[in-house]
Amino acid sequence: MPSNRPPSPNVTASSRRRLGLTLALLAFAQLIISIDYNIVYVALPEIGSGLGFSAQNLQWVISAYAVAFGGFLLLGGRASDLFGPRRMFALGLGLYAVSSLLGGMAASPGTLIAARAVQGVGGAFLFPATLTLVSTSFAEGRERNRAFAVWGTAGGSGMILGSLLGGVLTDAFGWESVFFVNVPLAGLAAVLAFWLIAPDAPRAKGRSFDLAGALTSTIGVTAVVFALVQGPESGWGSPSVVAASVAGAVLLAAFVAVELRSADPLLPLRLFRNRNLSVGTVVTFLYMGTFGTLLYFLTVYFQGVHGYDALTTGLAFLVPMVAIAIGSQSAGRLATRYGIRPIMVLSLVVGGVGAVVVGATMATDASYAALIPGLIVLGVGQGAGYTLMFGAAALGVAAEDQGIASGVASTSQQVGGAVGLALLVAVANSGLDSLGGEALRSATTDGLRTAVFIAAAGIGATALVALGLRKPATRSIAEHRAPTEPNSRPVAHV
Repeated sequence: MPSNRPPSPNVTASSRRRLGLTLALLAFAQLIISIDYNIVYVALPEIGSGLGFSAQNLQWVISAYAVAFGGFLLLGGRASDLFGPRRMFALGLGLYAVSSLLGGMAASPGTLIAARAVQGVGGAFLFPATLTLVSTSFAEGRERNRAFAVWGTAGGSGMILGSLLGGVLTDAFGWESVFFVNVPLAGLAAVLAFWLIAPDAPRAKGRSFDLAGALTSTIGVTAVVFALVQGPESGWGSPSVVAASVAGAVLLAAFVAVELRSADPLLPLRLFRNRNLSVGTVVTFLYMGTFGTLLYFLTVYFQGVHGYDALTTGLAFLVPMVAIAIGSQSAGRLATRYGIRPIMVLSLVVGGVGAVVVGATMATDASYAALIPGLIVLGVGQGAGYTLMFGAAALGVAAEDQGIASGVASTSQQVGGAVGLALLVAVANSGLDSLGGEALRSATTDGLRTAVFIAAAGIGATALVALGLRKPATRSIAEHRAPTEPNSRPVAHV
């Protein structure tokens, strides 16, 4: 007979400490992902000259990562459900460490692009696994909100920290260092996973791997993301872009047909009956298509208009990084008190106002100090929104489907960022080809300002979509909490 006595204070304190360390590890992994997404940006000029990239091929240092990351996310999400999030967490970190080592040692453009693609695959396994572990290890409500606040702070700040760290490392040690820095970080995190994260539960009997769904979704999404990132460079009517778009559409249609007929589908379409997952996926898509593009435009503004070097550009992002951290930490507490929907909407409104202020203060002769108020308001809204949007999509999703639900939200994140950047870059660069000197500087500023204003309008539309989120139906404590038997993931009491 099990004992009805409460656990001893020592056991409870020990469990809390261990779970706190687990959350720190998950946040650290998210920091690695976010840093790696942006750390290469400010190093691109040195990478291009050091390895002999052409102007047309240099973008693939960024795009190879984005295409592989976006294409493999659904597969990575379902792999977490079928094979266990701890295994996929360690696998993703291992791929990060190996590919970063190869990237730093690269002596040719092809080798570096291949290494970046492998990094993207690693991210596609790591990101859904991390989201799954946060969602299933912490009880829905206050505990999960606090966990997402820590996780979101790492993710939101990491996007800015990547630019800062990239500038510092490139200036001090050369472009290779932006890859080598990942090797010990990812390797250590992979080792710690087997100590801090509870073992995965045994694989459920009778569940099979949907190979047809995996192939059609992975290749289909990869083709679509390729078309989106290559379109602005090659032209939307170029044969490669048109072929990738058509192939992606056909394969994704085939994927839906396969899933409707599969007994154990990669992506159970019934999940979209959960309104929070459906709305949260759209919110994530729009968030990344708006907020997610602003870092790029600010980088171009600092370097292209004001002539900042890599280190100065990185330092310029310190203010928004602090603001993002404040927004992320505040969002969890406010969501616990008032609910995710109102705080999600509020964060988007605040961020939209900040984007308008930033756009209004961008000028060829503007000082950095003039940008600070807008950057602070923008950062607070951006950090709060990033923290909440993934948590909103996870509301009401069963534990055994958290991996694929995370994969869906993550895929919309990647595709949304690619779509938004492609459209807004086209707006920002319109009419620049024939200009030079001061006229080019002025036109670049005007184009960037227009793109930021359009992004602000998109943020406002995202707030309207977020109104569709719903409070999940009340469930029993047992349903909210993960089991506590051996080989199961613990529940937070922090």
